[in-house]
Amino acid sequence: MSTGAPEPVELRAPRGARVMEIDWADGHKGVYPHELLRGYCPCAHCQGHEGPIAFVEGGDLELQDIQPVGNYALRLVWRDGHQTGIYSHRFLRSLCACSSCSVEDPKSRSFWRE
Repeated sequence: MSTGAPEPVELRAPRGARVMEIDWADGHKGVYPHELLRGYCPCAHCQGHEGPIAFVEGGDLELQDIQPVGNYALRLVWRDGHQTGIYSHRFLRSLCACSSCSVEDPKSRSFWRE
């Protein structure tokens, strides 16, 4: 049964790069600067327990590992040890910063929790 959730088919995040790319099942090629991924970390430590998810400055931008969480999300592990953010595929797709998706100031967006 399909939930209509976006599904990644390939992920690229070379060591030392400052951007992660995701190819989605619908053909979209997403672009995710590490600054946006870290700034929009959805964990309770970064965002609190209530309200929308908003951009938070700071944190190491070196991505050390990417771990699948079930069939619905990714856990990003940063060089400074931060790894509590679980990024659902739907949330990742909404963070896309490619030229066809991005807004004028991607740091000004806010997202409601899923």
